[in-house]
Amino acid sequence: MKVTRNGRRPSGRGPAEWFTGDVYIDTAAEPSGPSRLAASVVHFTPGARTAWHTHPGGQTIYVTEGVGLCQRRGGPVEVIRPGDSVFFEPGEEHWHGAAPDRFMTHVAMQQTDEEGNAAFWGEHVTDEEYGAAPPTGS
Repeated sequence: MKVTRNGRRPSGRGPAEWFTGDVYIDTAAEPSGPSRLAASVVHFTPGARTAWHTHPGGQTIYVTEGVGLCQRRGGPVEVIRPGDSVFFEPGEEHWHGAAPDRFMTHVAMQQTDEEGNAAFWGEHVTDEEYGAAPPTGS
């Protein structure tokens, strides 16, 4: 058993190569031993979002607060709220982030591949792609 006390890992700013806007990440789980689980609590400021990306083992996000948006390549932009869970299939290109006028926090969980990669990052989501979201009613 290993306990990591609150405050031992500082919040990190999401890299500009992977995100548009201000995003902060708290590591919740890192791969260790035979487990390849990686998990983070990700805090998006209004309008902030990931770039297009994929995960070799898929990804589940669980929204804990705020209002967010997500989309798989070729699909509609979906509005997500606290308690919503979204699973992206392995290799499925997608993005997720906050609504334009709301903060959003989610827990992101994914398996790393044999080389330790949790994600493969692509181009940034354009303002036009982001703007295709339906009204959030927030």
